Amino acid sequence: MPSPRYSVVIPTLQEEAHLQRAIESALIAYRDDCEIVVVDGGSTDATRDIARRYGRVLVRSGGRGSQLNAGAARAIGDVLIFLHADTRVEASSGAEIERALRSRSVAGGCHLFRVDPPATSLRFRLLEAGVNLRSRAFGTATGDQAIFARRGCFEEIGGFPDYPIFEDVTLVRRLRRIGRFELLEVAAHTSRRRWEESGFLRTVALHWLLRGAYRMGVKPRRLARRYAGADGRPARSSRR
Repeated sequence: MPSPRYSVVIPTLQEEAHLQRAIESALIAYRDDCEIVVVDGGSTDATRDIARRYGRVLVRSGGRGSQLNAGAARAIGDVLIFLHADTRVEASSGAEIERALRSRSVAGGCHLFRVDPPATSLRFRLLEAGVNLRSRAFGTATGDQAIFARRGCFEEIGGFPDYPIFEDVTLVRRLRRIGRFELLEVAAHTSRRRWEESGFLRTVALHWLLRGAYRMGVKPRRLARRYAGADGRPARSSRR
């Protein structure tokens, strides 16, 4: 049997409320050319049971970068898509990725950022606009934007760094060193739960502060400790 073109790697931890929707969006977008690889960090809810209905399940402790690398190592597709469990892709994602990769100069890319449920308030519309403007202007992205990469390019740069935070931003930087990083004209819709649980302004300010410190050279492990202390929970990703 030919290997599937797309391997969708999803890191999880206690994601029973969101995982099924994320997986089903990927199956619609990538159809028969898709395999699902869920890498779980130790869930005690129904996350793994849900994942087993759709694909392969690995168990891997450690940070998100470690989970994603483990999933990529077991995946067999020639295009890797890294999808957060609380994020869904639009149905045209597969067609847009295929279009982007027709150019051999493209190493990878990401989707436009949207919140889920759809933004109705001005603050969330401004958040979406700001993130997408940043992606266009600086060629960067975070995991909420469903980053994808050619397998060969991913392996050439050594995959994700073993960082507790900003592993996704660093991956994008490395991909841009060996090829173009394409922003698709199709969105990934991520849950707004973090902004609603921790406070919108507080969350946005914290993440921009951390991003600024990272760009100035502060080590990710030090930032992760700061993030956990300010957010009241362990660092899980480098969101906005």
